[in-house]
Amino acid sequence: MMGIESTGSKWLGLVAAVWIQAISGNNYTFSNYSDALKSLMSLTQIELNNLSVAKDVGKAFGLLAGLASDKFPTWAILLIGSLQGLIGYGVQWLVVSQRIQPLPYWQMCVFLCIGGNSTTWMNTAVLVTCIRNFRRNRGPVSGILKGFVGLSTAIFTDLCSALFADDPASFLLMLALIPFAVCLSGMFFLREIPPAATNDQEESTYFAVFNAVAVVVAVYLLAFGFVPNPSALVSRAFAVVLLLLLVAPMGIPVHSYLKARRQDERFKPNLEERVDEPLIRGKEKGSESEVERGNVLAEEAAAEGMSGPAVGEEHTIWEALKTVDFWILFVSFLCGVGTGLAVMNNMGQIGLALGYSDVSLFVSLTSIWGFFGRIVSGSVSEHFIKKAATPRPLWNAASQILMAVGYILLAMAMPGSLYIGSVVVGICYGVRLAITVPTASELFGLKYYGLIYNILILNLPLGSFLFSGLLAGILYDMEATTTVGGGNTCIGAHCYRLVFIIMAVACVVGFFLDILLSFRTKKVYNKISSSKNSNKNSLNSSRR
Repeated sequence: MMGIESTGSKWLGLVAAVWIQAISGNNYTFSNYSDALKSLMSLTQIELNNLSVAKDVGKAFGLLAGLASDKFPTWAILLIGSLQGLIGYGVQWLVVSQRIQPLPYWQMCVFLCIGGNSTTWMNTAVLVTCIRNFRRNRGPVSGILKGFVGLSTAIFTDLCSALFADDPASFLLMLALIPFAVCLSGMFFLREIPPAATNDQEESTYFAVFNAVAVVVAVYLLAFGFVPNPSALVSRAFAVVLLLLLVAPMGIPVHSYLKARRQDERFKPNLEERVDEPLIRGKEKGSESEVERGNVLAEEAAAEGMSGPAVGEEHTIWEALKTVDFWILFVSFLCGVGTGLAVMNNMGQIGLALGYSDVSLFVSLTSIWGFFGRIVSGSVSEHFIKKAATPRPLWNAASQILMAVGYILLAMAMPGSLYIGSVVVGICYGVRLAITVPTASELFGLKYYGLIYNILILNLPLGSFLFSGLLAGILYDMEATTTVGGGNTCIGAHCYRLVFIIMAVACVVGFFLDILLSFRTKKVYNKISSSKNSNKNSLNSSRR
């Protein structure tokens, strides 16, 4: 019965993780209420951009979450994150709803930082736990979890639009309360499960169901974004159906538990006969547990035979920081996510500059297509590792060059370019996140993965500061004119043209770094591919 419970618990934990990720992308929603803050506090664009940097600086303190993930249980990490979100976004709600007077600028920066830091605790708890629970399917797990993070912006945006007519104060109240409630619930279900024999085909089927549900949610959100002026009844119906879709994955742990229980009941009548069988017969039958132990030994042998990063090799944090591969991954990650964050943080002003009064559709487009980038790249990269030993960083390289093309289109400011640019940036940003997560675990191991992951995530505040706070903020203010209220504004394609060109160049640099990393890690992925295929062949032969 212990095996049955652990099987069901593993999948129940993944469902809880999906729900947490579906509400933990609140850090990407700044554009939905940035104008309200700008007008209430009479901010310049560079001051507003620095507020967005403050929320991203919260991720710099994710190192604490990384350290804590190696010392404390998952529920404690989730509790800390949920409390920080409640405080950080709760204070912003009090200001925007005008229940209190605007706080001094530095205090607002502090509370945005606290709100931003909350997501690092949630993401660390979810990713570290699930990657360890599904270590043989890291790509699909990363894609699913990061995919729902990508959808979270659209989920919050569309729910607020449906229920509260895009009121920024109501939006912030949702950001404060919903993640808090979901994390409190997830604390009871998400935990690390001891490694056990796995059925790759069954896991692939379940992952396909998760992907299908996620795609349906994404298409549903996308369709609602194009509904012109929905009535109150239609809006409420939309919210109810969305919640039902998010509950749908619960069928997976229920099915897994019932299936394992049926197998266990069929096994019991023959238990006495099988106890007396010689050990050698059990080995000849190739039980899945023996196969799994053989897989582990094979991976350990592969690790011992290499001097550099290898499959399953554990790096301490200092060993990882001393490698060239880590810093290539770090800088290329900066080029991709830093520029993508600049677009997301400035979407409100980019839209206004190009003549759009409402940018909620572009925010949703970036979020939804970011989801497709995440969920597809996780599964596709895993498939090509098995089939052709394709290094995972090669997909990052492809996303970098496509993102550079997207920035060139935005710089040209042709009719409809913001629609195309939002889609392209969303896809590439999503690919970058979903691919980097399993890549780091494959190169540097899982033992200290929480801390290694959060060091890589330092690129979010760093990239936000460089590309959003400095580059976009300074160049925008240079083009803007002062308004009567003390702020400033810029209208026209010239406002962000130079910003987009510089970010395109940064992506080209990232492209070459990812190509270099692909060459440097080719042997590692050859061994990963061989290990996966040998495991599959062994399992198939054991069933014949």
